[in-house]
Amino acid sequence: MGAQQVRERFTELYGAEPEGVWAAPGRVNLIGEHTDYNDGFVMPFALPHQVTAAVSRRTDGLLRLHSADIEGEVVELALDGLAPGTDDDWTAYPAGVVWALREAGHPVTGADVHLASTVPTGAGLSSSAALEVVVALALDDLFGLDLPRWKLARLCQRAENVYVGAPTGIMDQTASACCAEGHALFLDTRDLSQRQIPFDLAAEGLRLLVVDTRVKHAHSGGEYGKRRAGCEKGAALLGVDALRDVAYDGLDAALEQLGSEEDADEVRRLVRHIVTENRRVERVVELLTSGDVRAIGPVLTEGHASLRDDFRISCPELDLAVDTALAAGALGARMTGGGFGGSAIALAEASAVDTLTKAVEEAFAAAGYTAPRVFEAVPSPGARRLG
Repeated sequence: MGAQQVRERFTELYGAEPEGVWAAPGRVNLIGEHTDYNDGFVMPFALPHQVTAAVSRRTDGLLRLHSADIEGEVVELALDGLAPGTDDDWTAYPAGVVWALREAGHPVTGADVHLASTVPTGAGLSSSAALEVVVALALDDLFGLDLPRWKLARLCQRAENVYVGAPTGIMDQTASACCAEGHALFLDTRDLSQRQIPFDLAAEGLRLLVVDTRVKHAHSGGEYGKRRAGCEKGAALLGVDALRDVAYDGLDAALEQLGSEEDADEVRRLVRHIVTENRRVERVVELLTSGDVRAIGPVLTEGHASLRDDFRISCPELDLAVDTALAAGALGARMTGGGFGGSAIALAEASAVDTLTKAVEEAFAAAGYTAPRVFEAVPSPGARRLG
């Protein structure tokens, strides 16, 4: 749904033109999975798929929400009644942003909001972060808050962590808020320093495909929280603030320090993934900076093996997508996102796209899985005002 359609639907719903229309994209994480809540490195880029929001201010303490993608009437909430744990519906994401802004002392007095999304939900492409960021950016503009993008991302993360109850890191919101067209974002999640790394695949004759397995995942589920708690336990046992502080060349010594007992095995695996994944992000940055784009393929594939075997968050559909893509000629492939479903990515020569897509679709059909959705990921702009 385009900006004009969203504007027109807002007017139908609320009886007046919106004060503006904003958009925030979903993201693909090229490399750097589950490192964000370990103060590590990540490298996402924005998708052309986005959440669009038409918004106007209110002064009466009411928040009115409507989505083009979910059946139902306008939902009306009193700002004074917003509190963590009070909402387990989709409205918790935009309401959580309003709550977080007000908790931080920003004078948001209410809003009318109409939303429409083209970001696949449950696909590991950060539909929730896009929803949060578009609302935050609109309110920042309308209420003259003048917050830097990194701070908006932090407030959106707080909304998801505290209000929604999903223990996600900072990557998704920062990617939606800060990514640049034609680039991947090299983000240090400890100090939030950023570098835009050129990532023009078309100029190299390459494509990056997303395979949405259509296996739904949910960050608020217990498995994600278990991995995060395990990483925190590993850091505590090693006497560091976060696993980011374990040097790659000191990994063997760190694993030895954790012991070889059976009950230490899970923590050892988690630590090994985080430390090696941080190094993989650094390697991809080095390769892209030197112009050797094709050489990142094997690094992506290494990342999948680590997520599958050490972090143990893959699933049969993701493994099939990766294995089939590689067998069909992909330069590299891996799952992307939080895991337990969602999407895989595959780096391929432009000439191989049709063959690869057909191979994945046929493999899913032969396995009796739901047909996947395969599409090209083009590095796109971050959140912005459309009009």
